[in-house]
Amino acid sequence: MIEAIVFDMDGLLVDSEPLWQRARIEAFGADRLRWTEADQKRVMGSSTLAWARQIQEKIGDSYTLEEIIERVLAQMVTLYRQGVPLMPGAKEIVDLLRGRYPLGLASGSPYRLIEAVLQETGWNGAFSHVLSTDDLPRGKPAPDIYLAIAGRMGVPTGRIAVFEDSPNGILAALDAGCKVIAVPGHEQPTQPDLLRRAGLVLGSLRDFRLEMLDAL
Repeated sequence: MIEAIVFDMDGLLVDSEPLWQRARIEAFGADRLRWTEADQKRVMGSSTLAWARQIQEKIGDSYTLEEIIERVLAQMVTLYRQGVPLMPGAKEIVDLLRGRYPLGLASGSPYRLIEAVLQETGWNGAFSHVLSTDDLPRGKPAPDIYLAIAGRMGVPTGRIAVFEDSPNGILAALDAGCKVIAVPGHEQPTQPDLLRRAGLVLGSLRDFRLEMLDAL
């Protein structure tokens, strides 16, 4: 029986990848940063420090990692203030499940951006626990973030349903022992073998129905 629900954020609830691409280019375009789609895919779901190191490798050591992170995050906050692009069905599924289950948010984004999203969407208070991989030694696909948020919520991982979109996120939730509802994104194709391990695969959050939790 499912006792709690945990959501990923980027690519699942928020269509943030185009904004990340834009923010990195706008932050360092004057420094001739060439940030390709391949670079973007390589850092999806990684920690803040990991993508900052990759930018530094491309533009040289004119900026510290801290300066790189600050410039990109500041640009992301500016873009979020202009409007958070939600994925189809994101608002509806949060509205459906909040109040029925304890909700958690387990994201690879730093808290500064998570807080901006929660404020701009009106989701402050919707999630009882919010956790960033920046708090942990390992990001996804390591299971650390799902083990940690399960501990904070006081619910065994086997009784938590996790909504995830990326292969790394799906693998992290599975290895933590959670029940996974996969909503595969188009940017990172998910191997069929991995999807077969999920309890449920949806084409979109709009396809979710409350009774589906009973089948996990």
